[in-house]
Amino acid sequence: MENNAVLDYTTLRPTDWLPTSVKEMKALGWDYVDVVLFSGDAYVDHPAFGAAVIGRTLQKAGYRVAIVPQPNWQDDLRDFRKFGAPRLFFGVSPGAMDSMVNHYTANRRRRSDDAYTPGGRHGARPDYPTIVYSRILRDLFPEVPIIGGGIEASLRRVSHYDYWEDRLRPSILTDSKLDMIIYGMGEKCVLELAARLYAGEKIADIQDLRQTVVLRPVNEIPEPDAQNIILSSYEDCLRDKKLQSFNFKHVEQQSNRMDGGATLWQPTGNCVVKVNPMFPAMSQGEIDASFDLPYTRLPHPRYKGKAIPAYEMIRHSINMHRGCFGGCAFCTISAHQGKFIASRSRDSILREARQVIAMPDFKGYISDLGGPSANMYAMGGKDKSKCAKCLRPSCLHPSPCPNLNTDHGPLLEIYRAVDALPGVKKSFVGSGVRYDLSMHRTGNARIDAVNEQYNAELIARHVSGRLKVAPEHTSEAVLSVMRKPSFELFGKFKKVFDRENERNGLRQQLIPYFISSHPGCRLEDMAALAAETKDLNFHLEQVQDFTPTPMTVATEIYYSGVHPYTGAEVYTASTPEQKLDQRMFFFWYDPEYCTAITRALHRIGHPELISRLFGDRPPHHRQANITKREKTKSTGARKPRPKRR
Repeated sequence: MENNAVLDYTTLRPTDWLPTSVKEMKALGWDYVDVVLFSGDAYVDHPAFGAAVIGRTLQKAGYRVAIVPQPNWQDDLRDFRKFGAPRLFFGVSPGAMDSMVNHYTANRRRRSDDAYTPGGRHGARPDYPTIVYSRILRDLFPEVPIIGGGIEASLRRVSHYDYWEDRLRPSILTDSKLDMIIYGMGEKCVLELAARLYAGEKIADIQDLRQTVVLRPVNEIPEPDAQNIILSSYEDCLRDKKLQSFNFKHVEQQSNRMDGGATLWQPTGNCVVKVNPMFPAMSQGEIDASFDLPYTRLPHPRYKGKAIPAYEMIRHSINMHRGCFGGCAFCTISAHQGKFIASRSRDSILREARQVIAMPDFKGYISDLGGPSANMYAMGGKDKSKCAKCLRPSCLHPSPCPNLNTDHGPLLEIYRAVDALPGVKKSFVGSGVRYDLSMHRTGNARIDAVNEQYNAELIARHVSGRLKVAPEHTSEAVLSVMRKPSFELFGKFKKVFDRENERNGLRQQLIPYFISSHPGCRLEDMAALAAETKDLNFHLEQVQDFTPTPMTVATEIYYSGVHPYTGAEVYTASTPEQKLDQRMFFFWYDPEYCTAITRALHRIGHPELISRLFGDRPPHHRQANITKREKTKSTGARKPRPKRR
């Protein structure tokens, strides 16, 4: 296939995918491979799936790459043996999500499905596949380099709190049999690594490659300076949780530096984990090159048409950029992709749109024209020299940075260009929209007018019946910990939404996301949330209980009890009972919760909210069965979305 060509889907052959079997490898005329990639996900040849991106990137550079999707780790290990030893290295990834988020709910209950597996069945990957796969490969091929990548390794690159085991774990590099971690978005790094290995360098000698993590002898730790930050050791963090929290401040700040930041060193056992700086954000040409690779955009034929839920969500979607400068306390996007936005060119986006249009099942509707945050396309600092010095983890909190360009004009141009393509009836924005960006008054009359127009066009032309936004809470104190804007701004956006619906004769819904049990949130905050959202006529459905995940501010607070930036103590609901008590307020309208909520309001000294929630009708006297309710609601609550590449 030629790059950028619109595929003729009727002529695709198994050899149009990267090989997943020896038979497919031989059909390509190969008798060896350079790289074998092991993935916890099914193989979908699409730019939203990491194994496909890395595989196609290496293929474009001339390397022979094979993929082993969801290998069986419980049999005779034939999946791990079938390609033999590659000439360069094995790559190991759990897939597009951390395996523990994929497997377990916020209550640590095993999920019954897996969105990245054909048929949605669970059990196709182990817990911590990075560790499991790498240990198997090390036993079978002791001399071959093993490189870890993807979300799991990236966000566990230094010591981290593991919610599912309820303990602080060291860098995954020390728990696994990996030689190296590539963290973040890996195209640039993996190409340089492959070139150096191909040139004859030994993996043990490659210890200065950007965006990698390696283990080094303790005696290599340098004196601390502007280019080298020495973190508290893993053992010291075990003894004092606050040290773990303070470590995170350095990790987050350096991950968000425009130039990639300083090298981080964390002593662990008898060695030191060395985290080399990130690459700067991709240029437009570089990100175009990644998205313009010859993906088939389809699951591999080996799945015989079985639906892969995560793919079904994004099969007719287009991702326009990477990175996020929102810096939300519970989110890992900037830790993995960075806060500086890498935006694709108009031509690259339109090329992919034409590929979507050519798909046999395309009915004229692009499901999502977005990104990690839907409306950050082409945005960044106006004066880059200021950005180069900046250590702010968020460009939006506590208020939008004066140096931030929030012009939505380029985004509107993309929307209009895609909608003008023959075959497109409508393009929708399915990603979450940052209304604090589009509502922000800059003082520049032109930009403010354009942003008002953006809101109007978004609501009138790009909503598939429901627009998703994420106020996350109503309490100002909780929102401050979350690094989210005031709930008052959501109210203003709702008025704009309602006005545009009325103006255009539409009956669309605004769907707000909310989180319970987030650090800083007390029971009275949830009670107020219930009352305020009830006053706005919302019966909430897109909700979730806070789940601590590696490498977020909120997780460090949950684990340590203190804020990484201030050292101030922050209350966090942590027991199952505390979390369920908070969660029930989402469902104040369900009679099953009426009695429990009434008792809780008396207990916390807010009986005045009883009539505000329930009116004059007496509380339902049947005791709420919270455990039963949690079982039923947890399956319908806000679930993790596929991570955008």
